[in-house]
Amino acid sequence: MPGLATLHHMMGHMMGWAPLVPTPVLYALAALAAAAAIAGLARRTRGALWRLAAAAALLLWLAGPELIRETGQPLPQTALLLVDQSPSMSIGQRAATARQAAELMQQAAARVPGLTVRTVTVRDGHGDGTRLLAALDQAAADIPPARLAGAVLVTDGQDHDVPATVPDHLRPADADGRRTTLPLHVLLTGRGEETDRRLRILQAPPYAIVGQNATLRVEIDDLGPHPAADGHAALTLSRGGEAPLHETVRTGIPQDITLPVTRPGPLLVGLAASALPGEVSTANNQDVVRINGVRDRLRVLLVSGTPNQGERVWRRLLKADPSVDLVHFTILRPPDKDDGTPLSDLALIAFPVRELFQQKIGQFDLIILDGFENRAILPRAYLENIANYVRDGGGLLLIGGPEFLGPGSLQDTPVGEILPAHVPVDGGLLEQRFRPALTDSGRRHPVTASLPGAGAQGHDAEWGPWYRTLKADSAHGQVLMDGPDHTPLLVLDRVERGRVALLLSDQIWLWSHGEGGGGPQSELLRRISHWLMKEPELEEEQLTATIADGRMRIVHRTAAPAGPRAVTVTAPDGTTQSVPLHISGTGLSEATLPAALPGIWTADDGTHRAFAAPAMADPQEFADLRATATLLAPLATQTGGAVRWLGDDPAHPDVPGLRLAASGTLSGPGWIGFPHRDARIVTGRSAQPLLPGWVALLVAGAALLLAWWREGRT
Repeated sequence: MPGLATLHHMMGHMMGWAPLVPTPVLYALAALAAAAAIAGLARRTRGALWRLAAAAALLLWLAGPELIRETGQPLPQTALLLVDQSPSMSIGQRAATARQAAELMQQAAARVPGLTVRTVTVRDGHGDGTRLLAALDQAAADIPPARLAGAVLVTDGQDHDVPATVPDHLRPADADGRRTTLPLHVLLTGRGEETDRRLRILQAPPYAIVGQNATLRVEIDDLGPHPAADGHAALTLSRGGEAPLHETVRTGIPQDITLPVTRPGPLLVGLAASALPGEVSTANNQDVVRINGVRDRLRVLLVSGTPNQGERVWRRLLKADPSVDLVHFTILRPPDKDDGTPLSDLALIAFPVRELFQQKIGQFDLIILDGFENRAILPRAYLENIANYVRDGGGLLLIGGPEFLGPGSLQDTPVGEILPAHVPVDGGLLEQRFRPALTDSGRRHPVTASLPGAGAQGHDAEWGPWYRTLKADSAHGQVLMDGPDHTPLLVLDRVERGRVALLLSDQIWLWSHGEGGGGPQSELLRRISHWLMKEPELEEEQLTATIADGRMRIVHRTAAPAGPRAVTVTAPDGTTQSVPLHISGTGLSEATLPAALPGIWTADDGTHRAFAAPAMADPQEFADLRATATLLAPLATQTGGAVRWLGDDPAHPDVPGLRLAASGTLSGPGWIGFPHRDARIVTGRSAQPLLPGWVALLVAGAALLLAWWREGRT
């Protein structure tokens, strides 16, 4: 027997039960009455049915049937109004049109009794495009399902989370578990379907070998009702500081574009497709590709003199770099020395002097002479080849020790003409304890600036000591490190198109052994080697530019004691401005400025140029810039909603009226509507017995009298 909690709707009222005895007792009495009736019927006792009727009347009275009347108050329905303000809405007057339409919708809702509108503004999707349906689900979670009337989307139609089926929040269940589909209306900011051309970079290599071609895979698509008549588009590739390239490509088909990589370092390539007549925007007609130009296997020739501790340092450093091909020879014994040791015990192969220093010298990116004492090993012609190799653009590193002062010193050969320092024979060798330190130029030069443990100024470096150095009587170029009495220790110089570095001590290996705390031996040698091989990041005069979060940062580095200067910044649209630089550190000056315009920006200080481009924060937003109904119309149709165009006049959008419809269609000419949900709150409740006690006793007594009369007849 159901209790009070079980209610049934009946003609606007509800019927309930309030038993006068416990429910188990009521069930037991019903069972006894049923058993007695069955027994009487089995014996064909006259009056058994009337006795059963009397028992049923009493049992019904004991069950306590009631008629419950509730008084209530209708609740207003809530419709969600989602206003798209994502990046794609910045095209034209879309954002302003959407805001004005939302305001007019709110005013219209105020004139509809029983309807309220809750406005939700949808902005950036955090890199995932526009997420209108996700915002709808989140907003609908705070509204009781019985009070949700539906939703209206004010958008350009570019939504990136359109589901295949109607979301659950638009299909709420009623009290009986049946689901009702609520309408989703779509108001589009435009006059109709628009046309757009977009450029897509399907594939671009992050790295490319200098001197070879990089292959880009691109596709140009024409979207909308008016594609290009001939099916072709012009593609322009702009490279920083180089002449642009022009290609004609077919639309709608992926195509490969080859691009020569002429220099190492970062390379920005701007790609721009020609405009399509009548397209809504050219913002997605262009893009920027970042390619890092790298050299193919760097070839390094290391020639060591008498075996020393530094050999192991060089081999460990150069062998650890997978991009370096190392050719290493050690001169175990000069030709003019004969100690009786068989040649087979001194070398596995003969020293290929002619092959290395005449035939293939131009194939090396760097030559390192470590403790090299000529002593008739290399003829003068080959030494001239080394000097000419440097003048033609090669790199040469010399590590000098006591052999630099002997009769076979390279100072007395054609190589001496390109060396940045000269060491006299008399007094040229200093043997004393000292700590290497950076000079003022060394604190500004990228090769030695910010070396670990360099100290803030002067000779306060925390590096371990050396015990031997050469004392130069003259030096030119850039002295980055000095030794005792401020004698030059590390000198860099440019010789025509090439570069030379001279380290006037052969004891840098002590740092690798941790002598006195050690020092940044590997990092220093790596930087020297890469500067000699013209690594862009180690150039002493640099101008770099980066763009992040809509701002451009320009940094100028110089090894000279020069003050700040101004740079000329050119925006992608061709406008220029002069921007002053401010000192930010030793040898550093910088500036920042707004840079929101897409494309390649240029910074020029009169000598150097730097290029930068903003990374697109949300590529999905600009993949398709049309105002279109193609994405959301199927979902609106499934829910019984309407699709309307608002026009492109933000002052007078074509906003439809609002209604609450009883049933049937939910839209018509000039209006959209929501169904009545009949949501209400109970304000009062009363109960009235359906079977009074005296009526039950009267019916039961009458039934018993009829049973007695029926049994008394023979």
